[in-house]
Amino acid sequence: MESDKALVVFQGKQIRRKWFNDEWWFSVVDIIEVLTESKRPRKYWSDLKKNLTEEGFELSEKIGQLKLVSSDGKSYLTDCVNTKNAFRIIQSIPSPKAEPFKQWLAQVGYDRVQEIENPELAQKRMKEIYKAKGYSEDWIEKRVRGIAVRDELTDEWKKREVKTDTEFSILTAEISKATFDMTPNEYKEFKGLKNENLRDHMNDLELIFTMLGEASTTKIARKKDAQGFIENKDAAIKGGRVAGIARKELEKETKEGVSTSQNYLDLRNRKKLKHSDNQ
Repeated sequence: MESDKALVVFQGKQIRRKWFNDEWWFSVVDIIEVLTESKRPRKYWSDLKKNLTEEGFELSEKIGQLKLVSSDGKSYLTDCVNTKNAFRIIQSIPSPKAEPFKQWLAQVGYDRVQEIENPELAQKRMKEIYKAKGYSEDWIEKRVRGIAVRDELTDEWKKREVKTDTEFSILTAEISKATFDMTPNEYKEFKGLKNENLRDHMNDLELIFTMLGEASTTKIARKKDAQGFIENKDAAIKGGRVAGIARKELEKETKEGVSTSQNYLDLRNRKKLKHSDNQ
């Protein structure tokens, strides 16, 4: 699942979540921070856990330790709960935000059920989010298509015994390096980004060549029946190289670079996204 779906917002505050066992699981610390506005939400949660245990609430059965991305960009095991058990915790927190948060939480969970039954709804909501941020229709179509291409590739990797998040990251980096001569981390630095999603700050051509590299990797992996990390790494390098050669040919013809340091950090202050390397 894309990283942009791993965050949801309640009254301007971000709540981290992860799709696990066919349902959303939410960060307990994030929920507590939103409801209490505490500067020490982890301490608040530690004290609350003791109280809930004393009340007979079987925390070990209700809480899952899932890896979520922290503010430093790294993933850590984090206490998470599903929607049902989140309600129980919310009931134990005196807060005027409790009721609106319950309604929001119920809607967030229900939306995902609807999206599973009708995937077109997920795309529609995604487009609405990007549109609200100020992106143009043309850019949104490419971004959504890119997500589909990425999902197809990651599904293929899973079938081919690529197992860990680290392996996924390495393969992605190989494609990017062969396509743009930069790893994703180097690309983010090039664009002046920190924790933002790199692809949300790519222009049309950058998105297109990203798709070409990942689609080519999927095709090569299938054709060679790549199995395991090593064989899929070779396919990733070759797939990225296909896109890299195409990029260099375009740059040769246009005398302009495809990769640009420009980003869309100021997009909220602009009415419309302009599609041009000269913007």
